This record gives sequence, C-alpha cells and structure tokens, in this order.
Amino acid sequence: MDHILGISGSLREASYNSALLRAAQAMFPERVKIARIDGFPLYNADVESAGFPREVEQVKQQIAAARGVVLVSPEYNNSVPGVLKNATDWLSRPSGDIRNVFEGKPVAVTGVSPGGFGTVLGQSAWLPVLRTLRARHWTGGRLMVSHARDAFDEAGNLADEEIRSRLESYVGGFIAYCDGLR
Repeated sequence: MDHILGISGSLREASYNSALLRAAQAMFPERVKIARIDGFPLYNADVESAGFPREVEQVKQQIAAARGVVLVSPEYNNSVPGVLKNATDWLSRPSGDIRNVFEGKPVAVTGVSPGGFGTVLGQSAWLPVLRTLRARHWTGGRLMVSHARDAFDEAGNLADEEIRSRLESYVGGFIAYCDGLR
C-alpha cells in the first residue's frame, strides 16, 4: 500500500497518455504502479451476472491495495474517453463494491491532448463520476499537457523538460498527499 496506481484511459499503442504514465513511473519507480484495462469487455449486465472477468477483479484488487489512483485520461469530444469510463463502470460493480474500491480513495486526474487546451474539459467531466464513486478527488495540483506531438519524441518518451518538471511536481505532490492520509 505504499504505492499509487496509474491507469491510462487510452488503448492506443503509441498513446501519449500511456507515455505520460510511464514517465511518471520512471520518475517514481517504487511508488507508481500501472494497471491495464485493455482486457476489459464492454460493460454488460449479462456478462456481470455470469461472473466478473478476471481482468476486472485484478484491477479492483490493485486499486484497493493502492494508496491512491491517478487517471491519465485523454479528452474525447470534450469529455471522458469511453474506454476509461467503461473501466470505471466495471470497477464500481456491484454497486456495493464502491466502498471497497473507490470510496474515500484519493484520485488524481491528468491527461495529454494533441490540441492546445490540454484535457481541461475532460478533467472537469470526471468530477461527477468521481463524486458518484465517492472517491476523494485530489485538487492539490493540476496537469494538462497540450501539443502532445511537441512534448514526446518519436519513441514515445517525454522529451519536454518543462513538462517533465511539472509531471514530477504533480505526481510527487499527489504521493505526498496520499502519504499524509495514513
């Protein structure tokens, strides 16, 4: 429980959001772990009633064991990406599990966008979801990375030193916040 769990909201192999999450893990290798949601099926109550997918159960356990969660979320159509919303829908089922997975859990939201506004609208769109999950939304910092093509090199590594510094401050601040809740 001495770590935070990062989840990227993009399944794209060359995802800038996943690259930002990997950069955070490289900065804090002992404190940042990454969960994958690429094996989650589309939420369907018939699938739920037949039994939870193993991938969903694994991530639920990872969240429960983490001190906090960082959602690295792209912004699609000024809102949350469907793949990450689908994951939160699965992770909050059955509804009684919210208290074991999300309730009171510190959650930070950041993201990367190829456009000029970063993920400001997408991050705001997460607020009602986090409230419904009874998560503790961390407001001690904000990181929105815009112009993604300029921030990362061709290999997907974070190349912009200013953004690297902001990421280190953001993730370090979130870790310190989570540690202070002990």
